[in-house]
Amino acid sequence: MNAENRRILIIDDERPILLTLEALLGRHGYHPEVAGNATAGLRLLEKTSPALVLLDLQLPDADGLHMLEQIKADHPETQVIILTAHDSLNNAIESIKRGAYHFISKPYAAEELLSLVEKALEKRSLLRETIELREKTQELTKRLAQAETRLAPIFKSKAMQQIDELITAMAPSEANVLITGESGVGKEVIANVIHSRSRRAEKPMVKLNCAAFPQTMIESELFGYVKGAFTGATNDFRGMIAEAAGSTLFLDEISEMPADLQTRFLRVLQEREFRPLGSTKTLKANFRVIAATNRPVHQALAENRLRSDLYYRLNTFQIELPPLRERKEDIPPLVASFLKSFSRQLNKPEPAISPEAFQKLVEFHWPGNVRELQNAIEYAVVLARQDQITLKELPAEVQLPAALQQRERAAPQNGGRGGAQRLNDMERNAILDALAQTHGNKKKAAELLGIQRPTLYNKMKRFEIQL
Repeated sequence: MNAENRRILIIDDERPILLTLEALLGRHGYHPEVAGNATAGLRLLEKTSPALVLLDLQLPDADGLHMLEQIKADHPETQVIILTAHDSLNNAIESIKRGAYHFISKPYAAEELLSLVEKALEKRSLLRETIELREKTQELTKRLAQAETRLAPIFKSKAMQQIDELITAMAPSEANVLITGESGVGKEVIANVIHSRSRRAEKPMVKLNCAAFPQTMIESELFGYVKGAFTGATNDFRGMIAEAAGSTLFLDEISEMPADLQTRFLRVLQEREFRPLGSTKTLKANFRVIAATNRPVHQALAENRLRSDLYYRLNTFQIELPPLRERKEDIPPLVASFLKSFSRQLNKPEPAISPEAFQKLVEFHWPGNVRELQNAIEYAVVLARQDQITLKELPAEVQLPAALQQRERAAPQNGGRGGAQRLNDMERNAILDALAQTHGNKKKAAELLGIQRPTLYNKMKRFEIQL
């Protein structure tokens, strides 16, 4: 437990109690501060931001229950244990209702108090971790959303043109949509296009990535909750369903939603109403749903990751986005779009691409699809010199000869070794084989590998190959 989570504020008007508690907590590794009245206590609360407050209900300058409310309103993460000689059931109930962690009457056993202190601080740590996780997840979601918005939809290939025609026909309707396809193909981009062409386009689309939240948090994020619904629910939270009123709710990675929650969400789709956690009030649900998954639907159904009844409800229209390797015609316009975007972001002249580098971009199999292509162009634009992207500015895996890429795709997964390490091993072996076949002639070895001599020299240096 860090020092921040060991700070404890004791507010009591009896000096012997303050001294006793200060000594007891100090002996057990805590960092106590003491205050003899509410005014001093609130001043120390603002100054030290304690993790826990031990609060007497009877103070000379304030009512303890009112002070408890003020502490929880201004510092919702701070835990409060009520210590009082005025033991009553009403006081205990009111203390808990107003946010106290526990209520303990004087006199108390030191062991009992220390146990409560430890548990209260554990709760505060868990609450802090939950808040930090939510903040990090929201930041990650924001960054992913920003990245996805740069993936402008390209409809040049025949397959994508057919999808464009389908979107034009069904977007103005209220029909549910299920988008499938490998990771990185642009499912969220297509969801944005559908929403932008719908009758709900005036309001922003609300997005929830079911894989980005722990399963225990998805329900509260989706349905919302009222204050006091569970530990840590210090304020009301509207939830995504309420936020999407009059708009579109995009549920990414729907197959990662817990099965019991899928059942509850199906009921929302059927009845068009829902109830936030901890609430007795039923609210109307007015949203259009677009869902997405990168798992093959038959696999998700067979593994019970996607309930069949929810699937049939979502599957009014299904859009299966083909991987980038199956629509090579889309690569040139995507490259052009990314070049322009990243050059503008970096305030650099838009570089040209050498014929050899362009050929590699078209030949590469792009296991990460459009997102991987986007990252590769960003990498190349950053490294570009003299307003040109050559082979050496492309990521190492893209520079591999096509035959070696094919071998890598066909190679079985090997234990715990990562894909990058396997690529490095195969690339080094290919260079050694080429040098052996050409008796050390670097020019001929480079030609055999399909790369330029400077690229070969760089790779020999990286792999510590000396002749």
